[in-house]
Amino acid sequence: MDSPDQGVKGIPIQITRGETGNITIKVPSIGATYEGRWTDEQIVGNFKQWGASLPLTLTPGVKKLNRPQTPVGPFPYATEEVSFANGDAVLKGTLVLPEGYTRKTPVLIMVTGSGFQNRDEEIFEHKPFAVIADALARAGIATLRYDDRGFGESTGDIINCTTEDLKNDALAGIGLLRERFDKVGVIGHSEGGTIALMLAAEKKADFIVSLAGVVVSGKETVLWQNRIALAAAGFPADKIDLYCKALEEVFDACIGGTPIPSATRYDLPAALAQNLAAVVMQLYTPYLKYFIALDMRPLLGNITCPVLALNGTKDLQVEPESNLGALRSGLPFQPVNKIETVEGVNHLFQHSQTGSSAEYRDIEETFAPEVLEKLVEWLYYLNLYE
Repeated sequence: MDSPDQGVKGIPIQITRGETGNITIKVPSIGATYEGRWTDEQIVGNFKQWGASLPLTLTPGVKKLNRPQTPVGPFPYATEEVSFANGDAVLKGTLVLPEGYTRKTPVLIMVTGSGFQNRDEEIFEHKPFAVIADALARAGIATLRYDDRGFGESTGDIINCTTEDLKNDALAGIGLLRERFDKVGVIGHSEGGTIALMLAAEKKADFIVSLAGVVVSGKETVLWQNRIALAAAGFPADKIDLYCKALEEVFDACIGGTPIPSATRYDLPAALAQNLAAVVMQLYTPYLKYFIALDMRPLLGNITCPVLALNGTKDLQVEPESNLGALRSGLPFQPVNKIETVEGVNHLFQHSQTGSSAEYRDIEETFAPEVLEKLVEWLYYLNLYE
């Protein structure tokens, strides 16, 4: 036992555990005993010392999540805090500069996935963009990562924005980088991968990396996500089919500009009817309306810059085969292009048992080391090739 307030550590104790959740802890050196019972996420009991007794309930403290890959200084590279603007949106970010960088040093702007996130793309104390930026800097590659509009230190409208606005935010960052670097690329995750492809199709990037990027339409992606989620929740196949048919009709009406059907017209279980009604309400917002109609496949023929595209085989948010298959068939041939799945990793590129988002928090790994190696190797090869 430790007593931090008294500066004492390593006090010997004796523990006896009963079969029904009872526990007895004896501390002979201070004449103390604690007897308690585990119940409802706490231990309720009494503390006794030198004849005195008082009730003592033990509850868990704040669990410190172990994130061994999060970079910790000192670092063998420099960082600069920068800002750039897209209209009224002012984006604040961190420019990472490897030792001895020049104008010829390759640089990538990092674009997060859907939902507004900070520059590290932080989730459950995982900081994947910080991990990637650190690995690239140590390999001599510069990066710029930034807080999404309206999040962290950045400003900008998040109510009326669409993927197009987010793409233009990244484009403004490319403009900043071109003032200092000759070769500017984009590395995007999930929706950020879609944005990387959009920028490549517009000839705004010299090379791109898509990590679980959405290539097929937003409509197909959301329908697939719903099928996966409903099956995991235990809904029967016929109810899943009925819900997804209703959802597709709602999406098609929105895309086609016809009146959106009411959720009440479908004979759905109460929980699914409520969920469909919520989706219908979201379709009146610019973001979802734009996203479900977005389809990168018709634009792939315009992409002539090198592309690295990776998806995890256990990704349950962006289906690997259809999205990578679309890239394989739609991109013009380039010997430097690399399009492949990574075995056993989820949407965040963590090694995962099931791929479920429920695992994200409990997995200690932030980003699979072999994927970091693939990024560095491809960028190094690309630099030699050019």
